Amino acid sequence: MTAAFTTTHPSCPRSASRRLAAAAAALAALALLSPAAALAQAASYPNKAIKLVVPYAPGGSADIAARLVTDEWGKALGGSLFIENKGGAGGNIGVDMVAKAQPDGYTIGLQTVSLAINPALTARMPYDTLKDLAPIGMVASSQHVLVVNNAVPAKNLKELLALLKAKPGHYSYGSAGPGSTFHMSAELFKAVAGTPIVHIPYRGGGPAMIDTMSGQVAMSFPVLSAAQPHVQAGKLRALGVTGTKRSALMPDVPTIAEAGLPGYAFETWFIVFAPAGTPKPIIDKLNATLNQALGTPALKERMAKDGFDPIPSTPEQARARLETEMPQWAKLIKERGITAE
Repeated sequence: MTAAFTTTHPSCPRSASRRLAAAAAALAALALLSPAAALAQAASYPNKAIKLVVPYAPGGSADIAARLVTDEWGKALGGSLFIENKGGAGGNIGVDMVAKAQPDGYTIGLQTVSLAINPALTARMPYDTLKDLAPIGMVASSQHVLVVNNAVPAKNLKELLALLKAKPGHYSYGSAGPGSTFHMSAELFKAVAGTPIVHIPYRGGGPAMIDTMSGQVAMSFPVLSAAQPHVQAGKLRALGVTGTKRSALMPDVPTIAEAGLPGYAFETWFIVFAPAGTPKPIIDKLNATLNQALGTPALKERMAKDGFDPIPSTPEQARARLETEMPQWAKLIKERGITAE
């Protein structure tokens, strides 16, 4: 399952006024553009560097995905892209920065599956995911992996499930923080397995993995590429990858579904988007050149080494994925009482 939520997003009057003013200005500008003018604008686009906002600190999976794609995408686009990291609030600060930018194609963003998750976790969203953003396309997906420390006696997933059911609430898992993909992949695991595991949130995936290795927590669900070196070194035991198929990075590790928990699947995906109101010819040009970049052998090879699978798409397919997964995540979060606190 890759999940999703729908929710209303109450905002303060000042934020609402800013959004209305920005939308009115965008509509007024678009009204002056004839179809021919819009096409001409897209033909000369880009004539300056494009800012790609990553709503997290450098070094995480979203930042890595962005840095992998920008060079080849820039070549295909005939321009340059530079990354601005704008972290905070589970990615909402950086995404809001894009939502409120000029809809001219020069400020765009890259976010993870958290774009579909956050609306159901956050009581007061600063933007409306489906109304304030214009999807450009999907970029890639990556898997997480269930790892346990060497003190946990389970050698495979079925043995772990037996331990969890024999001592409900006795074992704990570490996450990169409330609402993170580490957290949500584990909560989905708990829901499918039907067994409680205590959540211990950390400020980032690195500290969670360190405490898993040291035995402070029994298990975690890190990004596969980050866990691989520790698994190879024998510091962690991998019991299953979270996706629907095995990963080339750990071909001997089964999926969680095939290892004994059918019905479970989780992948982190990455999507790029622009502010709502960005002219369609510019969105189409960004999409076509992104897909062209994702198809290059050099980028495919670099992505594979870091555990990413390219997933080219149309803007419509990217929006459909959001619309499908938002209510799925909303249901899980409501049923399990998950919060971002």
